[in-house]
Amino acid sequence: MSGRTAAQTARKAQTRPLYTPAERIRRDGTRWTLVQGILAPIQFLVFLVSLTLVLRYLAIGAGYEAATISIVVKTGTLYLIMVTGAIWEKVVFGQYLFAPAFFWEDVFSFAVIALHTAYLIALFTHSLSPTGLMFLALAAYATYVVNAGQFLWKLRMARLQSERESDARSDAAVTA
Repeated sequence: MSGRTAAQTARKAQTRPLYTPAERIRRDGTRWTLVQGILAPIQFLVFLVSLTLVLRYLAIGAGYEAATISIVVKTGTLYLIMVTGAIWEKVVFGQYLFAPAFFWEDVFSFAVIALHTAYLIALFTHSLSPTGLMFLALAAYATYVVNAGQFLWKLRMARLQSERESDARSDAAVTA
């Protein structure tokens, strides 16, 4: 055993750059980065529309069909972004899922997918009431919001890393 505390391990993970230079080149050179950049806001827009329809149904009891269709569309966009994200991760990091830089985001993504899939199963097996389905969708959406926040945090960390590296190159050029 290394004798390292959890805090030391967490600090070490924080000091590791999100992308190595080679990974950054692969990230910037693959079309899958653009695909993810397009799909993420589309999925978020679908989520907002669906959330509105689900809350409307729960509040006034109207629009069940529209809410249901929106949840199915949201689930489809989730599956699409997960598949294309796995391809992106393979291109950038050399593995389809659970690359160290995105390990916890991928773990939580599976919770998001599980809840969305549970919704579809419950919908098609009629194992929950319409209200039960809407609450299951809200649980799936809550996990989606957390997961989206994880990815937005990583996007911010990547930008900060790029800024630090750019500043370091500028400083090196000035002192050279």
